[in-house]
Amino acid sequence: MIPRSLFRIVSFCLTLVIVLQGTSHVTAQSEKTTSQSGDSVFSRVIAPALESKCLRCHNAARARGGLSLADAAAFAKGGENGPIVVPKKPEESILLEVLAGDEPAMPPDDDALPPETVAAIRSWVESGAEWPGQAKLVDKSKRKQPPHWAFQPIRAVNPPDTAETRKSWGRNAIDRFIAAKHAELGFRPAPEADRRTLIRRLSFDLTGLPPTPEEIRAFVDDPDPKAYEKLVDRLLDSPGYGERWARHWLDIVHYGETHGYDKDKPRPNSWPYRDYVIDSLNADKPYGQFVREQIAGDTLDPGNPEAVKALGFLSAGPWDFIGHAEVPETKTDGKIARHIDRDDMVGNAVGAMMSITIQCAQCHDHKFDPFTQKDYYALQAAVAAVDRADRPYFADSDSQARYERSRAEKLALIRKIQATETQIAAIAGPELTRRRQAIEAAKASAKPTEHPQYGYHSTIEPKDDAEKWVRFEFDTPVEIRKIALFPAFDNFAGIGAGFGFPVRYRISAQFDPADPKAAIVIADRTASDEKRPGIDPVAFEIEPGKKVRSVTISATKLAPRQNDFIFALAEVGVFDESGKNLAANAKLSSYDSIEAPPRWGLKNLTDGLAPSHVNRPEAASPEKLEAELNQWLATVIPADLLKAHNTAKADLAKQESILASLKPAGTVFAATVHTGTGAFTGTGANGGIPRTVRILPRGDVNNPQAEVAPAGIASLGFGSDLFAFADPQNEAERRAALARWVTHRENPLFWRSIVNRIWQYHFGRGIVDPPGDFGRMGGVPSHPELLDWLASQLRENGESLKALHRLIVISATYRQVSTGPAEFAEKDAGNVYLWRQNRRKLEAESLRDGLLAVSGKLDRRMGGPPFQDFVIEHPEHSPHYRYDLADPNDPATFRRSIYRFIVRSQPQPFLTAMDCADPSIRVDRRNESLSASAALAQWNHATVLALSEAFGERMSQQPGSMSDRVSWGFELALGRLPNPDELAGLTEYTAKFGFARTARLIFNLNEFAFVD
Repeated sequence: MIPRSLFRIVSFCLTLVIVLQGTSHVTAQSEKTTSQSGDSVFSRVIAPALESKCLRCHNAARARGGLSLADAAAFAKGGENGPIVVPKKPEESILLEVLAGDEPAMPPDDDALPPETVAAIRSWVESGAEWPGQAKLVDKSKRKQPPHWAFQPIRAVNPPDTAETRKSWGRNAIDRFIAAKHAELGFRPAPEADRRTLIRRLSFDLTGLPPTPEEIRAFVDDPDPKAYEKLVDRLLDSPGYGERWARHWLDIVHYGETHGYDKDKPRPNSWPYRDYVIDSLNADKPYGQFVREQIAGDTLDPGNPEAVKALGFLSAGPWDFIGHAEVPETKTDGKIARHIDRDDMVGNAVGAMMSITIQCAQCHDHKFDPFTQKDYYALQAAVAAVDRADRPYFADSDSQARYERSRAEKLALIRKIQATETQIAAIAGPELTRRRQAIEAAKASAKPTEHPQYGYHSTIEPKDDAEKWVRFEFDTPVEIRKIALFPAFDNFAGIGAGFGFPVRYRISAQFDPADPKAAIVIADRTASDEKRPGIDPVAFEIEPGKKVRSVTISATKLAPRQNDFIFALAEVGVFDESGKNLAANAKLSSYDSIEAPPRWGLKNLTDGLAPSHVNRPEAASPEKLEAELNQWLATVIPADLLKAHNTAKADLAKQESILASLKPAGTVFAATVHTGTGAFTGTGANGGIPRTVRILPRGDVNNPQAEVAPAGIASLGFGSDLFAFADPQNEAERRAALARWVTHRENPLFWRSIVNRIWQYHFGRGIVDPPGDFGRMGGVPSHPELLDWLASQLRENGESLKALHRLIVISATYRQVSTGPAEFAEKDAGNVYLWRQNRRKLEAESLRDGLLAVSGKLDRRMGGPPFQDFVIEHPEHSPHYRYDLADPNDPATFRRSIYRFIVRSQPQPFLTAMDCADPSIRVDRRNESLSASAALAQWNHATVLALSEAFGERMSQQPGSMSDRVSWGFELALGRLPNPDELAGLTEYTAKFGFARTARLIFNLNEFAFVD
């Protein structure tokens, strides 16, 4: 076995070996070549071999793996891991170590090296491996390897037409391809499954839910010869189709609703993207359009709110909160975080959509596939301006279009202002810098004073509609005349003054705290959003004669932070007629509070400390200095330049006003040009100008080399014209080009990839396995002609995924039983050639949804925010998601599993035991394990126990005898009636232990958890 550290030079060594295969006629005399004849051996054997086979990759200009063979010095130096030969010491030479190993088999197209050739090379090394000092080698390679199958264009293929394929077994063209392979390898197909098996298989495959007994009986008894086709069409038209197949899609794009990494904060606005996927699949949106929208929908279909939601695709994966929100881009950790962020976007947009390992080219050219580092970083450049953040979408296309126009205009104005600012600075010189520094110093002196105690801070919430309150209770009734709320000050995320001040709130007072109906409303600010007040207190006068026992401040819409929401105040004053602050002696309580002294604590609300302006001379005010600066600029800057600059600033203020006036229907965590604060400023502050992307040797962010422009993968040979931009700095054009390139009609990887994935979900294994790597180190198609025919069918017939599903499930291949002859299993244990259907374990979500459906608890409401089957603790720092504290009987959790809140760092234990996808990574194919932990979870988990109780109750309420009720429940869960022995045994069990235990037993049958 070759050590991993030596892998980079393996390609050279094996290439050399293959070349020398042509010298296998070397005689015993030549094997004993002495050092005196070394020049002759080199010029006669070694040099021609290197020039014809090795210099193509290992030359002075392109030293792959750090290894050049252009001259003696380069050869002696070796590659990244040192010399490949130690003269006269073959046992210490990596070259000889490679020759003695079994793998890797490179080049894969050539024959193995004969033993006599290995002996000849060993002899050359033993004699000193002499390289004449003046010998210079050049690339003379002529052999051109044929492209790997996956990189070749999709072929025009006709279904096989032979005696075998004309047999009555086949139902469509798919079966003719399968039959041809059967005939070639000596297989025969299995019989068609019975109707009960087929409807259960189809229902789970197409909707992820079990069929009802009524649906089964209707299908079994339907005399229509087209009953099966009608069933397929009904299921494809069901809303459950989109819910089922969206789950497969979200596995591939590693969708989650927390950020991941160490803090793993909630991401409350991811779900509109999930709903977009469901709706698009149900609408049977053309596949190319579906993918293009997810990369650049806002540009390709401006004004479409759904196209904005689609951009959740690029932001679906993990996001390093600390690396973005707390570390500037200028620092190493910030650079790494943003590099990883773009890498994840490239992985989704290109790697997942094309089933290639392009991300292997981050540090060096791909070792096996024709992808260079330049290719990889050119793809990163296409998303170089993009960040992940909440992005508004609107209820109608007109509002969306207006918002997008104003947003684009705002970015253009920022760029214009920066350009004119550069010109002004060049003319004004150091005096401009001096004056601006004076203004900044004046502003700094006007900042609030910083006290060691800041005030009250609620716990953090993922959404802004969680109501919080603080209350002041007095020992005796007191007459109050004024209430003042003092805003807090905190620089978290650059917020500063007004930190945590509620967006909407209500102030009320009660004579009797135990009787809320006796309350009077002092101030009601719940109808519309209030602006952040800065550090100035917000006061409310109260008419005389009002005596109260308590005062409550209720925040009904919380203030935003970075990605969450809070309620905070520095101080609260409750004043009487004399101006005395009665709150100082009141009893304090609150809905909740972060107690982190001295900065935060409930008692800080009455400690007398609040941010305040520092007295400063009027002559040093920032306003006055700004006015003086503008007067001075008018004397030194050309009038037209100054006018252009000031006009752009005024126009920018106008666009910002327009944007603020538009009320979105919601927000989605999506790809966007972000304008933030603190460390996470985004590219919006620069007008959306993309970051410069450079090649990073070894992936080192501190060693950037040549700058790269957006482009596709050059070796694939299509779509290069798409990346010719009118404005190279326009980030929207970059993404649009990437979207068009990925979905190009001539991109064979794009069409083959999705066809293969859908085939896998219907059969348990793709035509190519694994489905995520079509490169040289991946698999080869078991039925290459069928793969290309299906890809052509999708591409040439409206790009309809539903039509592709229908084509597959209508086939006789799909309808086979899942059993077959033992001799076939010995020849093809994995059923690669589909001489039967595959029995498959239900995915975790289908199992859970099946439990809900059979128990009668399933809530079929579609869309909207996710349900949380956990209790979140410590959301203010590093949240902890406590599934053990959740109520398994909470009706809010009875929705389909596609609507579950998906946590990355702490996954749901029951679903994890059932092989649920890990949302932190791309999951091209789920595991199908059979483990003790899964069996125990299916028997003992609180969800199963609760739903067993519900199913048992449902059975017990059916009419008839106990055996009738047991039989009813058995058929509901498994789709068939029990046989006499099963019924007798279950009835006896029920009489002894009750219906809930019987329900639990049925839920744990393999027949419930598997599809035949």
